[in-house]
Amino acid sequence: MPTGLAAALQLLFILGVLAAVYVPLGDFMARVYTSTEDLAVERVLYKAARVNAAAEQTWQWYTLSLLGFSFVSVFFLYALQRLQGVLHLGGGLAAVSPAVAFNTAVSFVTNTNWQSYTPETTMGVWTQPLGLAVQNFLSAAVGMAVAIALVRGFVHVREGGEVGNFWVDLVRGAVRVLLPLSLLVAVVLLTQGAVQSLHAGFASSQGQVPLGMAASQEAVKELGTNGGGFFAANSAHPFENPTPFSNAVEIIALLVIPVAFTRTFGTLVGDRRQGLALLAVMAFLWGSVLAATWFCESSPSGMAGKAAGAMLEGKEVRFGVPASVVFAVSTTGTSTGAVNAAHDSFSALGGGALTLNMLFGEIAPGGTGTGLYGLLVLALIAVFVGGLLVGRTPEYLGKKVRQREITLAALAVLVMPALVLAGTGISLVLPGTRAAQGNSGDPRTLGSIHGYSEVLYAYASASNNNGSAFGGLAATSDWFQASLAFCMLLGRFLPIILVLALAGSLVAQRHTPPTAGTLPTHRGLFIGLLVGVVLLVAALTFFPALALGPVAEALG
Repeated sequence: MPTGLAAALQLLFILGVLAAVYVPLGDFMARVYTSTEDLAVERVLYKAARVNAAAEQTWQWYTLSLLGFSFVSVFFLYALQRLQGVLHLGGGLAAVSPAVAFNTAVSFVTNTNWQSYTPETTMGVWTQPLGLAVQNFLSAAVGMAVAIALVRGFVHVREGGEVGNFWVDLVRGAVRVLLPLSLLVAVVLLTQGAVQSLHAGFASSQGQVPLGMAASQEAVKELGTNGGGFFAANSAHPFENPTPFSNAVEIIALLVIPVAFTRTFGTLVGDRRQGLALLAVMAFLWGSVLAATWFCESSPSGMAGKAAGAMLEGKEVRFGVPASVVFAVSTTGTSTGAVNAAHDSFSALGGGALTLNMLFGEIAPGGTGTGLYGLLVLALIAVFVGGLLVGRTPEYLGKKVRQREITLAALAVLVMPALVLAGTGISLVLPGTRAAQGNSGDPRTLGSIHGYSEVLYAYASASNNNGSAFGGLAATSDWFQASLAFCMLLGRFLPIILVLALAGSLVAQRHTPPTAGTLPTHRGLFIGLLVGVVLLVAALTFFPALALGPVAEALG
């Protein structure tokens, strides 16, 4: 079968499955977060943690619960890595070094899954499922909880500012949504040949072959938009991603919850057209980046590329260029960070498109929960801009966007650009970081243009909690370990604090009935306005940075 036809059929299969599960999964998640009944296992967990599941929390207590839980998780995961040799969890591997353990603990708790280590030779066979895989569930459930809290701000009116119960939202997201879906995807991957073993590995004529519980971790890493690989090759490894069919299943897994969450949003606010409007924005941005990247990777320059017919270097031949492009665009658009190809080997403009996809703010369609609340923040800004154009107080879903709301929304949007640009700028002028661009130019200078792109990609990935990387950058120094962890922490928790404050401000408002002057937020005009706001925010903020890297490299 011709490569182009096979790629088109695979893309149609992915879109068809997403369309088929959109309504049932979206409505199911709406019922999960509105149900008044607790499962037996949930009641056991609440009792053990001494949680009153019937009590609601103000946005302040919701935030403190979330931050306390997350920082305890960082400590636990750090300790588990440092003690894996003592606890005999490593299968013969020693304790993880302090810098790598701290960076990894922050990475997995923030849903980033940046990996500055080789999993097969660093993380023990039990450290991964007991530590890393558990955080794959919990960090994803945290993002979903924040999104639901913000949606309640639009739906409910609570004079005390209650936005729900963090512990209930956390448990329900993990137990009722992520766990059963992960079990289903893991079974499918097992049928394709993914590895699920309690053994650390076996000896062969080619050396030691590592094994482990890869299928189960692969399932939740995609569904939770986490991305950390059980093996260093990540989703290009045949033990994690054995066949073209498993590749398509993994793409579906990393897209399905963020996409279906727009249906959940529409169902909860009582107007499913609102969810479709957000889905249209996500689809337009995802489709545009996909088309641009596919064109760049299928239209090579140079003798070798033209002879091959595409940019094949760095692509897994089992999947080819088109399937690698779809995976790359989906993973950078969902804050997943899993890779089935070397992003550093993409063309200059192709790699630049992947970077821009992250710099949109991970909203196309974004991570589990983070995509929805990120897009809702931008929707408030779009409504505010529309209100300025017609000279009236902006409203969204019956709640007014006043000075407090727009200030919180603007601050939430500004966190990521500040981290990306500051981190990139400081790293490029520090003498000790120039040698990290060893494959990209003379380390005695500021490095080549591509070396700059590698640094920009790294901070875009960390600040957006994505986790993928341009592999040519040796980001193992103390500076990169600490600064990237700092970007992961602030890039995750500062927007969450601001979004929850926004939820508290909205939930305390009474609904304002729509009038003839109210901007309809389910029609094409608003969809276009929201797309324009997303593009303008990214273009005005990051165009100079992209022009110095991917654009300059392509022109050169």
